[in-house]
Amino acid sequence: MSRSIRSYVGLAILIALSGLFVVMIVHGAGGASRAAVRTASEGHRLAQAWCQTCHAVEPGMAGLFDTAPSFEAIAKRNGTTALSLKVFLKTSHQNMPNLIIAPDQADALASYILSLRND
Repeated sequence: MSRSIRSYVGLAILIALSGLFVVMIVHGAGGASRAAVRTASEGHRLAQAWCQTCHAVEPGMAGLFDTAPSFEAIAKRNGTTALSLKVFLKTSHQNMPNLIIAPDQADALASYILSLRND
């Protein structure tokens, strides 16, 4: 094989690999965002089932009890992160029922609460 043909083959392989890399990035990012939407959706479902008797779980909704902050207010607090929410959900609190929350459920609830931020 001549040197120029090898150069073209090498260039073609490089272009193909670059294209594959771009496709993987685009599909990987889209998959991650779809997973985040599914997680937030599951968190919303859990919040409706477990939390809305005391908390306002929908944006702009008034809570049943004045002492229980709305999920939107929690989301907008300084320092509210996915980690802080998961730690809170795993810790027993005097004014909340002691729910046994699986790690994936805590992830989903945190994802939903953080989705209520408008920043």
